[in-house]
Amino acid sequence: MNCNQFNTIPLEEVLLAIGHLPTKQNEKEAWYLNPFATENHASFKLNKRLNIWYLFSEGIGGNNIDFMKRYLNTSISEVLNWAENQNFSSFQNQKTPNRKFENPLKTYEITEVKEIGHHALLEYLNSRKVENQTEYIKEIHYQMNGKNYFGIGFKNDSDGYEIRNAYSKICLGKKDISIINIDSNSIRIFEGFFDFLSFKNVENYLEKEASDYLILNSVSMIAKIKNTIKNYEKLELYFDNDEAGNRAVEMIKSENENAEDCRILYSDFKDLNDWLIQENPSNERQLKYKRR
Repeated sequence: MNCNQFNTIPLEEVLLAIGHLPTKQNEKEAWYLNPFATENHASFKLNKRLNIWYLFSEGIGGNNIDFMKRYLNTSISEVLNWAENQNFSSFQNQKTPNRKFENPLKTYEITEVKEIGHHALLEYLNSRKVENQTEYIKEIHYQMNGKNYFGIGFKNDSDGYEIRNAYSKICLGKKDISIINIDSNSIRIFEGFFDFLSFKNVENYLEKEASDYLILNSVSMIAKIKNTIKNYEKLELYFDNDEAGNRAVEMIKSENENAEDCRILYSDFKDLNDWLIQENPSNERQLKYKRR
């Protein structure tokens, strides 16, 4: 899916996919409560004919791309990755006259997958304080545009790899979530795999039992997991301390009464990995968290 294709999808269908319903509507327009903040009166107007929106309370507006970039607090490419994983009924039968969108050329080739061994990657893992969690990651060597690269690879459920090193952050293959399943009745949800690896480093110390784990690999994948998590007895949420993380927590908790926001563990830090890097977890803070 490209920008033009995504912008042709009715915005009311996009809003429905992320859990927003209009407070009032007619054939020409629909009004919603502010999707970006809490408010009591609808100030978000959707022009159905033009498929554009305007938020009167903040004086901003635009098309579908503009909306989802702000809503997910992410890039256009991440928005399109999110859109690719939705089942928009209005997109299913679209035909693209330009063949380059039908069968895009693969721009990379994975040349080697092996255990982490390169000193640069080991140093990078050490800088992120997760050097002992190599069970879940691989060393990936790949070619792109005729050049050779390598990085730490974390596999997703579509056989793609999230690739990280000190200089790059990309995805090889289709963007997707990663689920580690041990048939538990509880699940822990993380935005990125470094947060997951960070948690594994303190899991025993926190006296936490093992559970299933779900790594989004991007907060833009949040709408995809609704059916996956609905049957768990307990949900623990470990999102970033930013607007996108706040919205993700609100969305999950609004539909799952058994969901717990666990960010108090690292409330003074950007995310779980940032907490692990910048502060050696103190007994006092962790005991406070466990007593909640």
